[in-house]
Amino acid sequence: MTDAAPEAPLELLPGAAVAALDADTDEAVIAALAARLLELGHVRDGFQAAVLARERAHPTGLPTALPVAIPHTDPEHVNRPGLAIATLPRPVPFGQMGAGAGAQVEVRLVVMLVLDSAHAQLEALARLLAHIQNEDAVRELLAAADDEDLVRRATSWLDGPAA
Repeated sequence: MTDAAPEAPLELLPGAAVAALDADTDEAVIAALAARLLELGHVRDGFQAAVLARERAHPTGLPTALPVAIPHTDPEHVNRPGLAIATLPRPVPFGQMGAGAGAQVEVRLVVMLVLDSAHAQLEALARLLAHIQNEDAVRELLAAADDEDLVRRATSWLDGPAA
């Protein structure tokens, strides 16, 4: 018998998909997603400030074929675990994960982790990295016409094979 916890599903939170989010900065993207999550009751009041602070200290932009950012913060700010997702009509600069100060990537897709345990965050990051490598699937997400279409496409993407 094993003590390993079951793999947490990667699933969108209800109402947490925003197609064509119009923003000029990473702060504006994070603020818009965090405000929606707070309004829906998925996160606590300090969530937005905590995500912004973490993004400054540990950037989450990934220089994949189609750059993606995966902002997140500590579990104590979460009421309901899951993911939020936004497509951006034009690239927005995010700090590059693991690079030196000032390094940026021009992001068109943001997947915000809203998870209630540190272990779940590490697991979700690893699984998301595999999904993000599928350039065709990411292009499909970016083509979503509206929030409902993005929910449909993202659910299929997250439920499908990683790469």
